This record gives sequence, C-alpha cells and structure tokens, in this order.
Amino acid sequence: MEIRDKIMFITGASSGIGRALAIAASKQGSRVILASRRPDELEKVRQACANPDQHFCLELDLTAPDTLAAKIKSIEDKFGRIDILVNNGGITQRSLVKDTSMEVVRRIMETNYFSGYALTKAVLPGMLERQSGQIVFIASLTGKFGTALRSVYASSKHAIMGLADSLRAEVHSEGIKVLAVLPGFVRTNASMNALTGDGSQHATMDKTTDKGMSPEECAAGIIKAVIAEKEEVLISGKEKIMVYLKRLSPSLFSKVIRKVKVT
Repeated sequence: MEIRDKIMFITGASSGIGRALAIAASKQGSRVILASRRPDELEKVRQACANPDQHFCLELDLTAPDTLAAKIKSIEDKFGRIDILVNNGGITQRSLVKDTSMEVVRRIMETNYFSGYALTKAVLPGMLERQSGQIVFIASLTGKFGTALRSVYASSKHAIMGLADSLRAEVHSEGIKVLAVLPGFVRTNASMNALTGDGSQHATMDKTTDKGMSPEECAAGIIKAVIAEKEEVLISGKEKIMVYLKRLSPSLFSKVIRKVKVT
C-alpha cells in the first residue's frame, strides 16, 4: 500500500507517538490531519512536518464523544475523504485497583476506548462506500497482558484488541484494512501525564519509560506496518517476550509478571 497522497487522520498528534507518526507520514507524502486538545502544540507539529501547508490541525477532545462524528464530517467535507484513521490518543494510569476511583476508570475508558469506537463508526460509512481505507488502533503490549498499577489502562487496551479483531472480520470483504499496533515502552511523557487513583497526575518519569525506544523508532515501525497492510504488529524491546511467555506458559507468566518492575 502506498501512503503518498493519502489523507491520514491522527488523534493524540500533539506529542509522543502521534507527533512522530505525523512527521514520518508527511515525509512519505501523506496529507495529515493532526488532532488533539492542544491547538498550539498541534501547530508546532504541523510546522515540523514536511510540506506543512498540506496538513491541517483540528482541536479534538476525546472525552467529548458527542462531538466526534461532527469533527469527522468536517474533515471529510474539507478533504473529501479520510483514507487512514489512526486511533492513537490516550492516557495511562499508575494506581492500584483498590485506590482507583470510578471517575478515573470512566475517564480512561472514554479516552482510550470509546473515542476510538466513535471515530471508527464515523469514518466507516465513507470507507465502505469507497470500498477502501485503513483503520489503525494504537494499543499496547498491555492489550495482551495486564500488570500491576495498569488495571484500567490494560482493560482499555484489551478492549481495543477485541474491537480490532471483530471489525477486521466484519470489513474483510469490503476493502478496508484493520491494523492493531502493540508498542512496548516508548520514551514519551505518558507516565508524567498518567492518572493516579484520585485523578491527579503521576508527574513522574518512569525508569522503564525513560529507557524505552524513541517515538521516532516506534513511528517508523507503524508506517512500515501500514504500508505492508499488516493486521497486528508488536513494536517493542525485550519486554515483548512477556507476550510469548503468557501464550506458552500462563502459570510461569503469572509468577514473573508480579515481580516485574513496571514504573
């Protein structure tokens, strides 16, 4: 699949993986719709893209589900179509189940899962009519297994994996591709912005995150998977071994995961 001249809509594009992906896609010739809640930061990303005048910034709040369909329509009206939707925006967590308020649970699920479902529903009619398109879900290795302090985050990523699998089966004959991306530790501000049990910010850079791969390396892997029309890709360092350990020996995985340092 060529992504040159494709219209790529990326949520969470103001920083981290989303920022790196937008820049990488622009260098491949895509026209990028950069979406997040921070228009000033989006503009900086647009200016960092190749051919910045070809790209567009869209203020978008993933926790406001009633606004998402209208935002998609505004882009389709302006550009004629969306070829690739990248559901990337999200937030993580650093709290025990017993300490996590239901308000935090709902906020994380709304941001990480329900928004992606709503945006996907909004782009599907156009893709089905054209019999083409690609929907990308940025999940996580925690979409395959949970760890301590990530109960809601892991739940949201497991839900994304279920959505990706079901949607892929539904649209297989309609010319639409579905890709689930499972990054490991990536060196972003995700842990700094993570929610604690009461909704306050973790405000700490985890050592595991700080030692992770660069967002640019992760973005390069995503672009490669999009072009190859893969269904699922793990983009990770040595931590991906846990995916295979759980598959081959669930009991051993259980013993190991409770001892693994996750911050």
